[in-house]
Amino acid sequence: MDIEILKKKYNLEAIKTSKEELEKRMENAHNTGENMSQLSIDLTYFSTLYFSILKIYEYIEKYIQAKEILDENIDPEYKELANQEIEDVKNKIEETEKEIKRIQVERKFHDEDDSRNVILEIRAGAGGEEASLFASNLFNMYKAYSTNKGWDVQIIDSNVSESGGYKEVIAHISGKNVYKDLKYESGVHRVQRVPTTEASGRIHTSTASVAIMPEAQDIDIEIKPEDLRIDVMRASGAGGQCVNRTDSAVRITHIPTGIVVSCQETKHQAQNKEKAMANLRSRLYDRKKSEEDAKRSNMRSSQIGSASRAEKIRTYNFPQNRITDHRIKKSWHSIESVMLGDLEQLIEDVREGIQLEMLRDGE
Repeated sequence: MDIEILKKKYNLEAIKTSKEELEKRMENAHNTGENMSQLSIDLTYFSTLYFSILKIYEYIEKYIQAKEILDENIDPEYKELANQEIEDVKNKIEETEKEIKRIQVERKFHDEDDSRNVILEIRAGAGGEEASLFASNLFNMYKAYSTNKGWDVQIIDSNVSESGGYKEVIAHISGKNVYKDLKYESGVHRVQRVPTTEASGRIHTSTASVAIMPEAQDIDIEIKPEDLRIDVMRASGAGGQCVNRTDSAVRITHIPTGIVVSCQETKHQAQNKEKAMANLRSRLYDRKKSEEDAKRSNMRSSQIGSASRAEKIRTYNFPQNRITDHRIKKSWHSIESVMLGDLEQLIEDVREGIQLEMLRDGE
């Protein structure tokens, strides 16, 4: 282990200076008018980086001390203890370097929308009723994951199939860093399994598409009233007392783009209109974001942009108890727990894998 190379690689004083400068700017932000939110993000990054690099220097000191003991002692017991300390320090430095790399990669791929809530859209694809059941499975998976994270899930609109699955379901998910965690879930998900209705035991392949859009605010997108056509109608239901006898369902058409959104989830027309408008804003914002990404010629835009939603990103193979993400070429053998919402490790692996791939493509 080369101590001097490590010290050159991790300039503690430079990071400390950046951290202290940001602390001063934060203190004076109310006078200077600087963006407090951005200053806070920058300060968090440099503070975390500083304390991680500080750990490297502490391990270097322990390494030097152990080397001195090794050089100065002939006692075999002392030598063995010193060698153990050296190996332990090397492992800790390696772990800390991985942590520093993760912090730097996160910083490089920070998206201004990471802290936003999202609009989740899942649509059944090829496979008929089995595809709608899979779409329902995916929605329940994301709902369970959201519950584990302390997020709130509200359905905006849905279209239930004869088998009780979803032909389409649109939901609003709110909480801390929802878009950051879910943004790489957009794309075509494929399932391979024996449907419950399949008497011969033949494996079927079905698909469902997932779209994750950052929630847009009024200030993000200007929507002119004259660009909207708003239709109200009676909500469809299961019959009997469930049928809504008032014109509460709302369908909104954005005339310039042809985007149509609807909502019939509540008995109140005003609430349904508000939810539909939130969906429309997010779709228009996502469209704008994708167009801006398309103008950039780097890997990031092609990966995160809406083009990736047409690509098969993941396969859920039930007979083999295997989930494979085709973008990072990695598999997990815990399909039952993942479908019940245990997505934390998978999402972390996918984010890290995609970002490292982007770094390699950018080199």
